[in-house]
Amino acid sequence: MKTFKLFLTLSLTLFIMNSLSAQKIYNPNADAKRDITEAVAKAKKEGKHVLIQVGGNWCPWCIKMHRYLHNQEEINKLLNDNYVFLEVNYSKENKNKDVLMDLGYPQRFGFPVMLVLNAKGERIHTQNTGNLEKDKGYDFDRVKSFLYNWRPDTLNPANYK
Repeated sequence: MKTFKLFLTLSLTLFIMNSLSAQKIYNPNADAKRDITEAVAKAKKEGKHVLIQVGGNWCPWCIKMHRYLHNQEEINKLLNDNYVFLEVNYSKENKNKDVLMDLGYPQRFGFPVMLVLNAKGERIHTQNTGNLEKDKGYDFDRVKSFLYNWRPDTLNPANYK
């Protein structure tokens, strides 16, 4: 009986882990140019910036970043309050070369890579996410600082008079 319970527990754990790792976050068939245009329009309407995460379903660090941004409560609030978030695919199926060219070739930093666009659609920052890592994950203070320091309000000249 103990052996059966152990087998059942291990089987269930492996099934859950496989299901989570099979989650498709990036859509190789998405029209990234259109999605960015829509995100910029929404950001302008809401007084936010656009935060683009470029990566792929093949990239474990891309999946980790996605989960970190959405599952860490304080980080998620900072993200939702200040940014329209978008994930742009980079994979053998679709490298989005034209889009990444227009964004200044951010893939040179590896994946995932984050870009901040203002409400006019202008790229104002490219973030190498390797600088946000600590050990085998992402560092809370580094990620928070990145998101905090690129909020629309931090670039308002009136705040520095």
